[in-house]
Amino acid sequence: MCPDCEDFTRTVRMLGQLALYGDTAGADIDFIEIVGSSLAASLPEPPPGTFPPGYDPNEGPEYPGEGR
Repeated sequence: MCPDCEDFTRTVRMLGQLALYGDTAGADIDFIEIVGSSLAASLPEPPPGTFPPGYDPNEGPEYPGEGR
Protein backbone atom coordinates (compact mmCIF):
# COMPACT_ATOMS: atom_id res chain seq x y z
CA MET A 1 0.00 0.00 0.00
CA CYS A 2 1.34 3.46 -0.84
CA PRO A 3 2.31 5.72 2.11
CA ASP A 4 -0.50 8.20 1.38
CA CYS A 5 -3.03 5.38 1.11
CA GLU A 6 -1.83 3.95 4.41
CA ASP A 7 -2.10 7.36 6.17
CA PHE A 8 -5.59 7.94 4.80
CA THR A 9 -6.77 4.47 5.81
CA ARG A 10 -5.26 4.74 9.29
CA THR A 11 -6.85 8.15 9.91
CA VAL A 12 -10.28 7.03 8.71
CA ARG A 13 -10.00 3.96 10.93
CA MET A 14 -9.15 6.13 13.96
CA LEU A 15 -12.17 8.32 13.22
CA GLY A 16 -14.33 5.19 13.12
CA GLN A 17 -12.93 3.96 16.43
CA LEU A 18 -13.58 7.39 17.94
CA ALA A 19 -17.19 7.25 16.73
CA LEU A 20 -17.61 3.85 18.37
CA TYR A 21 -16.12 5.19 21.59
CA GLY A 22 -18.63 8.06 21.44
CA ASP A 23 -21.46 5.53 21.66
CA THR A 24 -20.17 4.04 24.93
CA ALA A 25 -21.56 4.98 28.31
CA GLY A 26 -19.43 7.61 30.02
CA ALA A 27 -17.58 8.67 26.86
CA ASP A 28 -15.64 11.91 27.26
CA ILE A 29 -17.42 14.25 24.85
CA ASP A 30 -14.75 16.98 25.12
CA PHE A 31 -12.09 14.44 24.15
CA ILE A 32 -14.18 13.24 21.21
CA GLU A 33 -14.73 16.77 19.90
CA ILE A 34 -11.08 17.77 20.19
CA VAL A 35 -9.55 14.58 18.85
CA GLY A 36 -12.23 14.15 16.16
CA SER A 37 -11.68 17.67 14.84
CA SER A 38 -7.92 17.18 14.81
CA LEU A 39 -8.15 13.83 13.03
CA ALA A 40 -10.57 15.20 10.44
CA ALA A 41 -8.31 18.20 9.80
CA SER A 42 -5.30 15.92 9.38
CA LEU A 43 -6.90 13.71 6.73
CA PRO A 44 -4.67 13.66 3.67
CA GLU A 45 -6.11 13.76 0.19
CA PRO A 46 -7.92 10.50 -0.55
CA PRO A 47 -5.86 8.07 -2.61
CA PRO A 48 -6.65 7.88 -6.33
CA GLY A 49 -9.56 5.58 -7.07
CA THR A 50 -11.28 6.14 -3.71
CA PHE A 51 -14.12 8.01 -5.39
CA PRO A 52 -15.55 7.54 -8.88
CA PRO A 53 -14.31 9.82 -11.70
CA GLY A 54 -16.01 13.22 -11.64
CA TYR A 55 -17.18 12.83 -8.02
CA ASP A 56 -17.70 16.18 -6.31
CA PRO A 57 -18.13 15.93 -2.53
CA ASN A 58 -19.77 19.36 -2.50
CA GLU A 59 -22.68 18.18 -4.63
CA GLY A 60 -25.53 16.07 -3.39
CA PRO A 61 -28.68 16.39 -1.35
CA GLU A 62 -29.05 19.10 1.25
CA TYR A 63 -29.43 17.89 4.79
CA PRO A 64 -31.22 19.71 7.60
CA GLY A 65 -28.95 22.30 9.15
CA GLU A 66 -26.70 22.64 6.08
CA GLY A 67 -26.49 26.21 4.94
CA ARG A 68 -25.74 25.75 1.27
